[in-house]
Amino acid sequence: MTFGILALVAGALTVAAGASSAPRLPSGRIVLSNSSQPRRPSTARKATAPASVLVPNPGSVFTGVSSGSASEFASEVGKHAAVYGEFVTWGQSIHFAFNDAASAHARLMLHISTAQGYGGRQVITPAAIAVGDGDGYLLTLSQLIASHGQPVYIRLFPEMNNANNSYCAVNADGSSRGPAYSPAEFIAAWRRVVTVLRGGTLSAIDTRLAALGQSPLHAVASNGSLARSPISFVWTPETAGTPNIPANSAATYYPGDAYVDWVGTDFYSKFPNFTGLDTFYKEFPGKPFAFGEWAIWGGDNPAFVDQLFAWVGSHKRVQMLVYNQGYITNGPFRLNLDPASTAAIRTDIAAARYLANTPEW
Repeated sequence: MTFGILALVAGALTVAAGASSAPRLPSGRIVLSNSSQPRRPSTARKATAPASVLVPNPGSVFTGVSSGSASEFASEVGKHAAVYGEFVTWGQSIHFAFNDAASAHARLMLHISTAQGYGGRQVITPAAIAVGDGDGYLLTLSQLIASHGQPVYIRLFPEMNNANNSYCAVNADGSSRGPAYSPAEFIAAWRRVVTVLRGGTLSAIDTRLAALGQSPLHAVASNGSLARSPISFVWTPETAGTPNIPANSAATYYPGDAYVDWVGTDFYSKFPNFTGLDTFYKEFPGKPFAFGEWAIWGGDNPAFVDQLFAWVGSHKRVQMLVYNQGYITNGPFRLNLDPASTAAIRTDIAAARYLANTPEW
């Protein structure tokens, strides 16, 4: 399950710009603060780390829900969601996402894709992002996150090894999608996004980009700076690619430890591959683990719920569990369709280790 399936049931959203130009949110010109901070060449070749990867205390798990009504989910499972996610498209006006998270008293997670659903018009390619064609969007997004004033998770390019997603390197038959979509371009795009959004003086950002073999930020004053907002980046491939071939493995798309704060995946009751989940969990140690999406799909299944929560309990790096309920009332992931599963979630999530709030709320 990916952004693509969700977007198909979510309805049309407005996309601001095409791949040929740098997309911008409609929030006006970018205003960058002046800064007298000196260059720091000694740190230029290191990725700028966030102030925190925004994890809960050891042994705790942030609960979460994406799309739809956070209050409805809370009433069904008996616990407020600490994280609220919105599925958005590169270049789309997303002020609503920040407003929805604030209204839900939850920390925002942005699931960012480059197209509105499977087969939708692609806004920008990985190669175009890597050379800076998307810098306008990144600068505006940085400003928007800073004005929000709260920590944000960015789940960038979810399930990148699923050929249904426009940024995947291969087609469904395993053939290459072309050089603009290669894993190398995907990694370069990811690293540029992280380098820009982690902020700092523009001279320092440009130096870090140069160390990556990339061009400076486009159309900005060299004496400015970008906010160093509390942003945490969540990398969530499928545990096995679609198609499941070596050239489309999760590891092929890994941007490197310095550019990833959380590792995770998506997990649905329709495809309960716990063996594959175990393998993937062990493959990427040393990072907090997140379920960027999980849901009941294809029939009431309380046994799956209990098994998943038991798995989380025995894998201590799991520190986030975000249910994807979809945007459509009575859609395939809505819990009102599955009363036994809902009851199981209510029982399992009641444990104190499943947190109902992040510290800022």
